[in-house]
Amino acid sequence: MFRYLKELLLVIYLLLYFEYYLERLNALGIGLAVLLFGAMFLALTFALLLTAYIRQTFIRHLFALAMCASAVFFDVYTRVTTDYLTYSSFVSLVYSGGFIQEAIYQYRDAIIHGVLSGLLLLFGIGLKPRHSMPVPNALRVAAPICGVLLLSAVLFMRAGEGARGLPIMYTPLAYLNLFSYEALHNTVGPREPVKLARTGPAIDHDIVLIIDESISGNYLDINAPFGVHSNLKQPQPGVAVFNYGYAASIANCSADTNVTLRYGGTRADYMRINSTLPSIWQYARQAGLRTVYIDAQRTGGNLQNLMNDAEKKDIDEFVQFDQTSVRERDMAAAAKLIELLNDGKPELVLINKVGAHFPVHDKYPDAFMAYRPTLPRGQFVEIADTGKRDGFNGQPDDWVLYRNAYKNTLLWNVGEFFSRVFAQANLNNALLIYTSDHGQDLHERGNPGLNTHCGGDPVEEEGLVPLVVIQGDQLQTLDWSAQLAANKDRSSHYNIFPTLLQLMGYNLAGIEAVYGKPLSVATADDFTFNYRFNARLGAKPEWKHIDLGSIVLPGQAPASVAVERPSP
Repeated sequence: MFRYLKELLLVIYLLLYFEYYLERLNALGIGLAVLLFGAMFLALTFALLLTAYIRQTFIRHLFALAMCASAVFFDVYTRVTTDYLTYSSFVSLVYSGGFIQEAIYQYRDAIIHGVLSGLLLLFGIGLKPRHSMPVPNALRVAAPICGVLLLSAVLFMRAGEGARGLPIMYTPLAYLNLFSYEALHNTVGPREPVKLARTGPAIDHDIVLIIDESISGNYLDINAPFGVHSNLKQPQPGVAVFNYGYAASIANCSADTNVTLRYGGTRADYMRINSTLPSIWQYARQAGLRTVYIDAQRTGGNLQNLMNDAEKKDIDEFVQFDQTSVRERDMAAAAKLIELLNDGKPELVLINKVGAHFPVHDKYPDAFMAYRPTLPRGQFVEIADTGKRDGFNGQPDDWVLYRNAYKNTLLWNVGEFFSRVFAQANLNNALLIYTSDHGQDLHERGNPGLNTHCGGDPVEEEGLVPLVVIQGDQLQTLDWSAQLAANKDRSSHYNIFPTLLQLMGYNLAGIEAVYGKPLSVATADDFTFNYRFNARLGAKPEWKHIDLGSIVLPGQAPASVAVERPSP
């Protein structure tokens, strides 16, 4: 049997994914498609076998390492997300490469399982062949390359689709081919300077965009009867609050939304606009504003959400909180915002908050544990996002605990955040827009899975976010009341960038021609979010319409949510 160990390891490895293959066959049904799939499957499997019989040890080991790494990548992704790795998802992961260190630590259990499975493939290819094969060695060496190129060609012709159900070690390698091709053929052009005309006077007040993380619009009291206390519903002295209700996010993934909020991409033209037109920082500087970016999510100067060094050069003050615990970072962001609002300088401030991205076990202090029972505490104290799911199996009882922990997190990172801002900041000369990057699937519908967002088949709540405008009640900016009734529960993230430009004094007609409608006019928004943002190779984006009549609302509030707040 030892003589056939190599072959046995490969057979066992392939059989590990028997259900994955069977699921694809069931989806294809009977017909030409299943014959083409079968031919492709056999070709790739035969190429794998030829790879394992390459005579030269170094070359065989090189292919073994590459194919094992690719297979582990695919396997870990599916374990973590319980979803298939599409090409769009692959591109998003490449763009999120700055999170790799956190991901390795937080998903280490899934990675260990994936690596252990991958060892079967690694040794199955890498062990010395003990049998001869009547195929020239040159063809054996060419086999894995041809297999990847064959799958790449199929994916290219089908806009990234077509690898589902095939041996997984080829898929990320083929995706990498496509991504490299696109990078080499990127012809979107250089970044343009500001060309829009300004017609307004010099800006003498602060403009702030607060982008929260993973805050679902249906979980706040400003929109739902039993929503979590946000401090945005109650009147505040000297402050006018305009609640635009439910809004549609740009996408259901953070990077896609954030880059579009900074560059102003529209539904019809987001790739070109995000790649070639000026950033919000450039527009702000042209309008005479000092620019400040507060990033409460990352540390050590690491950039995220597709920000690069070229964009960073237009930011006058870049703020992160390296020495602050994850739980306290939104409070640190509030303190920094208060400082900026009180300094008397007209500034554009953009904030990325920690918010309520999973894991939510430890993102709030004990004093804010108003909703119980909740998730166990202490495992994820210093993890900002993409946490592992130890002890969380996605069963209905697990989601009850998760939703309570989520609500407690909102009490702290939304309610307490605004409590401190309203109590300590001078808002007489400030305009704040508050939203979140995307909503959440908290599995109120009983749907299975572990994901809360970024799903390939999302529920409507993944794109449902709050949208609130806050300003000093004596400050004269835009007439928010004029279209509030018409735009409430009918607007989206796509209306924010043009609103910011109008606040900076740019010509309304010029804004609308490029970026669409601001909140000061009837937005006539489609009320959809994009769940295939990285539509590549001729593929089209996929849009999910939000029907507010089908939105699931959170359950009844606890007996008391009046928590004792610590001193700021």
